[in-house]
Amino acid sequence: MDIEQTIMELLVTAGSARSASLMAIQAARKNDFEQAKILLDEAKVAINQAHKIQTNLIGIDEGEGKLKVTLIVVHAQDHLMNAMVIQDLAQDFIELFRRTSTL
Repeated sequence: MDIEQTIMELLVTAGSARSASLMAIQAARKNDFEQAKILLDEAKVAINQAHKIQTNLIGIDEGEGKLKVTLIVVHAQDHLMNAMVIQDLAQDFIELFRRTSTL
């Protein structure tokens, strides 16, 4: 397994999840809740995929420092954590937009 390629895959996948969540918020702002749901579903799939990559990397490391911690590893991890937070917030924002759209 090419560790650098795997880390880049984690970075790209987490970035895709983040983008889909932000686009879901934009869709909800326009009262397009169907599109918002589609985008949130895409974000969920990407986060699940990124989490599998992360779990694989953790397995390689085995808690023994086998995986060299570089700036790109930290950056990829940061992207994943941000994507997860944004996804959670997007769900709440979309629900708020849904509730206020009927007022």
